[in-house]
Amino acid sequence: MNTTHTALIIGATGGAGGEIAAALLRRGWTVRALVRNVARPGLDPRIDWREGDALQADDVMQAAAGVDVLVHAVNPPGYRDWDTLVLPMLDNSLAAARANAARLVLPGTVYNYGPDAFPLLAEGAPQQPLTRKGAIRVAMERRLAEAADVRSLVLRCGDFFGPRAGNNWFAAMIKPGRPARSLLYPGRRGLPHAWAYLPDVGETVARLLEREGGLERHARFHFAGHHVDAAALLAAVRRATGNATLPLRAFPWWLTWLAAPFVVVLRELREMRYLWREPLQLDNRRLLACLGEEPHTPLDQAVETTLRGFGCVA
Repeated sequence: MNTTHTALIIGATGGAGGEIAAALLRRGWTVRALVRNVARPGLDPRIDWREGDALQADDVMQAAAGVDVLVHAVNPPGYRDWDTLVLPMLDNSLAAARANAARLVLPGTVYNYGPDAFPLLAEGAPQQPLTRKGAIRVAMERRLAEAADVRSLVLRCGDFFGPRAGNNWFAAMIKPGRPARSLLYPGRRGLPHAWAYLPDVGETVARLLEREGGLERHARFHFAGHHVDAAALLAAVRRATGNATLPLRAFPWWLTWLAAPFVVVLRELREMRYLWREPLQLDNRRLLACLGEEPHTPLDQAVETTLRGFGCVA
């Protein structure tokens, strides 16, 4: 158990940031978090909440004073303004990590990669993204690699899912806030897809940070998560909901084309379609060599917990 180290989480009210914070708290860390409104309902009282904005360098610097780790898990809400906001926010976190000799943690994705790197993604695979957001992800990681005086940790994952509903594919497939009526599946039914259950991601980051002495200055790992097809996912959803006839339907890609000019989230989802057309799996051998195992919640338990968090299961 870690009883002395302190981490600042930027994005602790979101999925990845929230689960990393929870995992560090379980393991005895002192956790701070930056939030725009410290009076916001539902904030975890175990966290030292600091009011501020990730876009304001002074706010980030003040909140980070004396920390050992800075977790950068913040994104512009609703996928808006990625091109103008993402890199300035990361630069503020980099400056704060540099000033405190802290390790900077970035939850990563597979958006960095194009089909030329498929089907099994190793950490050193070429990053030639097909999308604007993927290009920004590449630029973010390049910022970390070029910061020779900052230690960093990137854990790349498949599509996130977990009990904190947000802008992710699982929330697009099963609408939060009401009983599940169907599973809208975006890909080919027999093609396995890479999923990352967020509580497992949080636990993995916490375990890696406890091995600081064995980490490279710019450490990169891949998280395998759940690699399942539509049938396996549908079966888990049916068991979680108790609805043995819950239907599997094709995701309405045509709607993303019609609504893309008006709905930012749908436009961003449309750009990710290539990830549902190709076999894709993350190679976690380096992670296994470091940790000995990858935290892994069984699929049924992960899906049921996610749907309860969504308000889709009583």
